[in-house]
Amino acid sequence: MKIGIIGIGMLGEAVALNLLNLGYDVVVYNRTKEKTIRVKEKGAKVADSPKMIADNTELIITIVKDAIAVREISFGEEGIIKSKNKELVVADMSTIDSIEAKKIAEEFQRNNIEKLEIPVMGGPNVAIIGKLVMMASGSKTIFDKHKTIFEKIANKVFFLGEQGVANSIKLAMNLQITMLALSLSEGITLVKKLNVNPKIFLEVLNSTYFKTGMSENKAFKMIEGNYDATFTLSNLKKDITTMTNAAKDAKIELPMISKAEEIYKNAISEGLGDLDYTGIIEYIKKINSQN
Repeated sequence: MKIGIIGIGMLGEAVALNLLNLGYDVVVYNRTKEKTIRVKEKGAKVADSPKMIADNTELIITIVKDAIAVREISFGEEGIIKSKNKELVVADMSTIDSIEAKKIAEEFQRNNIEKLEIPVMGGPNVAIIGKLVMMASGSKTIFDKHKTIFEKIANKVFFLGEQGVANSIKLAMNLQITMLALSLSEGITLVKKLNVNPKIFLEVLNSTYFKTGMSENKAFKMIEGNYDATFTLSNLKKDITTMTNAAKDAKIELPMISKAEEIYKNAISEGLGDLDYTGIIEYIKKINSQN
């Protein structure tokens, strides 16, 4: 089976490399062609447009910045729907809100193209070895048809039902990431200001019910000032805005994520956007260095 991947950022590249390593025939498209060099060297074919990928594959995985980008590659001048391929399935891995996800699925359906949503948890380091966690929504029949491929991308795959459910869960998951990064940043900053080695704080934390994968791994890098990006601070800020917009649409108040949006926005204004999202600790340090 030929698989198309649109969006060769950090995650898209890792997903493509994993599938290439497993022997799949992969065709890729990225607006900035320089980002396709590594996957091309590993055997991927590079298409000139989303339509060209749609013409030559059975399954397209889209991994782009936001709903606007999903619409552009799907319904734009050389978009996916311009293809005459009637066997095509689109599986969107982008982080977008559930309302947009449903609208995009409906537009695909009007063009006789099936769409699934397959957002994931995990960064490039686990994507390249097929150990993501995937949440899938859409047609169960279409999902089952491609389940084998999804299980090569992720070692845990949850089918969650109708369109919109997976993206709702994904936003709630990224909300957890946001809060964990902030709480660790503040905890580390607090104990350091009180002249306590933050590694002691982490040792105690990680011996309790409240430990997380972040506290066991990335937190130690935060102490060392190591922010090699697997998911940038600016990308998380983009997802936080998607969360706050989703909350407004649902007419609910989420005070903590609203405050977090302000904090991450300020961090980006301070030039921290290209750091890993755990680099938010640098902003917490900065505002406390003035005291």
